[in-house]
Amino acid sequence: MSGENDEQERTPAPPRDGAWRRLARAAVPRSTRAQVLGAVLTVALGFAIATQVQQTQEGGLDAMRQDDLVRVLDDVSQRSTRLDQQASELQSQREQLAAGAGSSQAAITSAERRLDTLRLLAGTVSAHGPGIRMTIVDPGRQVTAPMLLDVLQELRDAGAEVIQFGGTRIVAGSWFAATGTDLQVDGQPLTRPVVVLAIGDPQTMASAMSIPGGIVETVRRQGATATVEQLPTVTVDALASPRTPRYAQPVPDAATPTP
Repeated sequence: MSGENDEQERTPAPPRDGAWRRLARAAVPRSTRAQVLGAVLTVALGFAIATQVQQTQEGGLDAMRQDDLVRVLDDVSQRSTRLDQQASELQSQREQLAAGAGSSQAAITSAERRLDTLRLLAGTVSAHGPGIRMTIVDPGRQVTAPMLLDVLQELRDAGAEVIQFGGTRIVAGSWFAATGTDLQVDGQPLTRPVVVLAIGDPQTMASAMSIPGGIVETVRRQGATATVEQLPTVTVDALASPRTPRYAQPVPDAATPTP
């Protein structure tokens, strides 16, 4: 027994350093082929997103042609001139009223001009002046009510003062609808081809209709055509019937006691 014990005592124990090294190697994550491929795809996707964002940021005015940029600049300049003129007229009216507080004629003249403006906006009187006539030919009946609403919004943004679609005068509460392929404006049928009359600066409105991605290009993608004519005189003779408000009431003047 003593010999066996001596032999066991002489047998060396396995080194602990080797066990720790094996344990450390087992704990180190190993990259598989799927993980490497996923990492490559992630990097590629991030690069593509960054490139797209940069292109989107640079795709505004930098992507437009020179003649388009000239038209945009001209439109902005004309709108600025028109706003300056309106501000000057209002300032002149204010000075006249302030200087002629004791004279009723200045107040009467200003009130008459204001009344004429309100009549035009309400569509209760005919109007004439420079403008455009746009004709939309739609043989496939693919032009929709939302497209006509876009036409109206673009014209208003371009400074159109009086607008008529077909035989209907456009006012603040005008709306478009469709039953199947039949179009309506303010509940009245709108026949094709659709003829739009607008009074305002002809060049500004024509440019707004023809810019890249604008109305002319939009209807062309639907198989229709839109022709814009700049005219020295446009007559808008369709009249709108005044509507009595159901809910809106004027705010009483501060000087007038409320009953």
